[in-house]
Amino acid sequence: MIKVDSNGFDETDAVRTSATRQDQAYDGLRSLLLSESIEPGTRLTEADLTRMFNVSRSTMRAVLVRLAQEGYVTSEVNRGVRTRSFSVEEAADILEARETLESALAGKAAERATDEEIAELRRTLEEMEACKARGDQAGYSQGNRRFHQQVKEAAHQHTLARAYDTLLYPLVMRQYRNLSAPHPRAGSLEEHQAILLSIVTRNPQAATAAMRHHVASAREALMLRTRREPTDSPPGA
Repeated sequence: MIKVDSNGFDETDAVRTSATRQDQAYDGLRSLLLSESIEPGTRLTEADLTRMFNVSRSTMRAVLVRLAQEGYVTSEVNRGVRTRSFSVEEAADILEARETLESALAGKAAERATDEEIAELRRTLEEMEACKARGDQAGYSQGNRRFHQQVKEAAHQHTLARAYDTLLYPLVMRQYRNLSAPHPRAGSLEEHQAILLSIVTRNPQAATAAMRHHVASAREALMLRTRREPTDSPPGA
């Protein structure tokens, strides 16, 4: 039932507008957390965030509660809200989960990808090859993320995709990635080529194995760095 006050104000519209602003602030802050512009362990204040996203404190408080529940930030008494940082053990768990889920998605993509989705994967890989040839590291990284997103979508397996989307892998990468290491990693492009070939030939077993090898290689490269660093502090802390 729609409630209208004596001035003709529609309370349902007000609730809907409030929810929309909260969703927009959530999407904006989540994107910011997934970017590389905020270091792990950075304190976030409601006052700064409300100004940044032009919302009320109550709206931003609800956004921060949601992000804390999802693991993007931590909230502690006397320490406030901080961007999430991960121990080596936590990082390893997330990377192992990514390996399992994404290899399963690749297998499903080999079974279910449409011709158009395969064409899109081809175009993305061609762009990655061009980026590597001209030394465009940022472009290669962007193409890499797009390729993995396209494989996930081509799987048409929503339960696996939802589980994959809950992983905090981008935050782990932000914390532990070695920015001084050559990029792309040696063998990365060839591993993507093997994944695509398996999908093109409709070979789910090969696609699963190719993706597992690719993600495991990336995980091992990442974890080699963590073994050289203290386990009780993030890089740069």
